[in-house]
Amino acid sequence: MKIAIIGTGNLGKSIAKGLINANAIASLYLTKRTLEEIEEFNAFGNVEITTNNEEAIKNSDILIFAVQPKHFENILKNVKGFLTEKHVIISTITGFSIEKIEAIIGQEHFIIRAMPNTAIAVGKSMTCLCANTKGNERIELAKTIFDQLGNSMAISESLMQSATVVCASGIAFWMRLIRATTQAAIQLGFDAKEAQELAMFTSEGAANLLIQSGNHPEQEIDRVTTPKGCTIEGLNEMEHKGLSSSLIQGMVASYNKINTIKKEQL
Repeated sequence: MKIAIIGTGNLGKSIAKGLINANAIASLYLTKRTLEEIEEFNAFGNVEITTNNEEAIKNSDILIFAVQPKHFENILKNVKGFLTEKHVIISTITGFSIEKIEAIIGQEHFIIRAMPNTAIAVGKSMTCLCANTKGNERIELAKTIFDQLGNSMAISESLMQSATVVCASGIAFWMRLIRATTQAAIQLGFDAKEAQELAMFTSEGAANLLIQSGNHPEQEIDRVTTPKGCTIEGLNEMEHKGLSSSLIQGMVASYNKINTIKKEQL
């Protein structure tokens, strides 16, 4: 696949690293105004870095836009003359609707919105996808790309704000839970490095149990809880202190903030 990433900031770099690690590219163009920040990619023979969006677009079939929201509209206006019927346009810009993209470049293009998270750099992203009517013809292509970088799911555009909270912001939420587990392990006697390793791989194991078994979390919880045992004692104490409700309320607060930002942009 001939892919261009327009705007290679933190997310763009993560996507690029994931594509390279997955050997998912025939060629990869990376654009950024300051090339010094992406010079590391010069080490790869099939990767070109450039400040020229036109060059990247003309030499690519799939265009992944990962620019800052405030710059996206102007960039689309500047490049729409270079877009052809072959291009698949994938936007990772939060809150920028398909309708708004169509208003700038037209409805005749394959337009897909993608919401990955930063775990894409290690091939473990949960990416949500939606498309315009034309873009639905290429949604499986987009899934093929992002499935090589983790897992993907096609959803309604109306759920993209929710997906941002669950998947993109969710990385930070899970990091905080892992940090808390690490702190508890230190208090229980492990040194900091051991504690973090225990927390990381236990959380990975829990997720993989669900992924591979297809079970509900409570089914796996039942496997490790015994009457009057230490596990149920700990779980009940966490719930008394509001573990589940705090997490739910935090995610709802994050969702409400996204909606506020979207209204301010409009």
